[in-house]
Amino acid sequence: MAKIYDIAIIGGGPAGYSAALYGARAGLATVVLEKLAAGGQMGLTHQIDNYPGFDQGIDGFTLGQQMRAGAERFGAETRLTEVTKLALTENPKRIETTEGTLLARAVILATGANPRHLDIPMEQELTGKGVSYCAFCDGMFYRNKTVVVVGGGNTAAAEALQLSRIAKEVILVHRRDTLRATKIYHEPLQAAENVRFLWNSAVTRLHSEARLTGVTVQNLVTGEETLIPTDGLFVSIGRIPATDLVRDQLALDPGGYIPADETTVTAIPGVFAAGDLRTKPLRQVATAISDGATAVQFAEEYLAGLKE
Repeated sequence: MAKIYDIAIIGGGPAGYSAALYGARAGLATVVLEKLAAGGQMGLTHQIDNYPGFDQGIDGFTLGQQMRAGAERFGAETRLTEVTKLALTENPKRIETTEGTLLARAVILATGANPRHLDIPMEQELTGKGVSYCAFCDGMFYRNKTVVVVGGGNTAAAEALQLSRIAKEVILVHRRDTLRATKIYHEPLQAAENVRFLWNSAVTRLHSEARLTGVTVQNLVTGEETLIPTDGLFVSIGRIPATDLVRDQLALDPGGYIPADETTVTAIPGVFAAGDLRTKPLRQVATAISDGATAVQFAEEYLAGLKE
């Protein structure tokens, strides 16, 4: 008879390995299914300074490997495989992967969300070398420097405001002639003396030597292009939650995220959503870790109910 895991965790980022640690320590048969490497999006971050416990910071790849090792120390398994299909309403729940089928009594979804890119040349090559997708993560590296923020929603406005307290100058580039962000951000941004707005504009080209040195901004009304020297580019045009696997089984919010409150409980019994794929106000390593721990707490309660 095939082994039935107590908890199967889809995704090996900080939420996934936090859940794996708590699950394994609780004596539950726990497996993490990750298609690439431990750490998820965090693994692509060259320096993390806002996760407690590392006074000199740590790179995301190393932190991801340490999270994996910590969970495996207590018996959690890791399988490097891609999940292709889920049957979440079955009991036990069936998980089809490129390496075969697994069964689990509870499933924690921790597949995360990916930042939207500008899709212009050199963007990928310069990520971590002047191009960033998180001001709250990387803003400190641009103290007293000039930065460009692309976007006009709440996240872009919040990041521009955060950077205005650190950088010498913040240039906010937006495709429209006004922010889409809620009004609460408008007044403080307008009042910030070091924030400049470029409306009806888009970044079309990146310039670099070893790192980013500038961007070309095109006015979408006149077509005029301007080269702007800058030390950093923060792309804040939204995220794409990795929820395709569950679109036919769970209702998603308008942004494509899984509606689950702080309990991480979803609409399907025994299925939990942890980390960046969950509807939530802040997506950081620390909040993902919290979600993973919380998910196991409620998974334990669910599993106990199955045995009654």
